[in-house]
Amino acid sequence: MRIRFLLVSLALLTTFSLAQDASDKTASDKAAADKAAARNREAEVSSSLDTRIDISPPKDDAKNHPASKAAVAGLDISDVSDSPDTSGVQEFHPWNPMKALKDIEVGDFYFRRKNYRAALERYKDALYYKDNDAVASFRLAVCQEKLGDKVEAKKYYEQYLKILPEGPFAKDAHASLDRLGKEQ
Repeated sequence: MRIRFLLVSLALLTTFSLAQDASDKTASDKAAADKAAARNREAEVSSSLDTRIDISPPKDDAKNHPASKAAVAGLDISDVSDSPDTSGVQEFHPWNPMKALKDIEVGDFYFRRKNYRAALERYKDALYYKDNDAVASFRLAVCQEKLGDKVEAKKYYEQYLKILPEGPFAKDAHASLDRLGKEQ
C-alpha cells in the first residue's frame, strides 16, 4: 500500500513538474522574442545618437561673459578653412613605436648574422617610425662603424648620448667616440 502511494505521488509530481517546465519555456520564449524585437528596433536607429556631444553654450553664458561675442566678431571663420596651413610643418612621419621595435628586433637578427647592411636599413626604418629611439641610434652607429662610415657612426653615437647620456650603452658610446676621434 505504501509503495502504491509513493508511486502515485511520484507520478503526480513528475506530471506537475513537466507542466511547470512547459509553461516556463513558453514564458522564456516570449521574453526572448521581446528582446529580439527590441534589438531589431535599436538596429534601425543610429548608434551615434547615444554619443552626441552637446556643444551649445551654457544657460548663463552671455550674462557671465558679456564681451565674448566681441572677441570673436572680427574673426572671419570662412577664410581659416580655405587658407593653407602655415604652421611650418613641412612633412609628416608616421609614429609607430611597435613597428620600430620590430625593426630593431629584425635588425638585431641581421647584426648577429653579420649582415650589417641589412641591419643598418632596419635600424634606419626604426628611426623613421620612432624618432630619437636610443637603442636604434646606438645600434645604427655600430653598424655604420662596422661598414666603415666613421662620420655617420660618430653622428649616431652623439645622438644616442643626447637621448640617454647615462644610458646602458653610454660608456660604449663614449669609448667609440674617443676611438673615432683618435682615428681622424
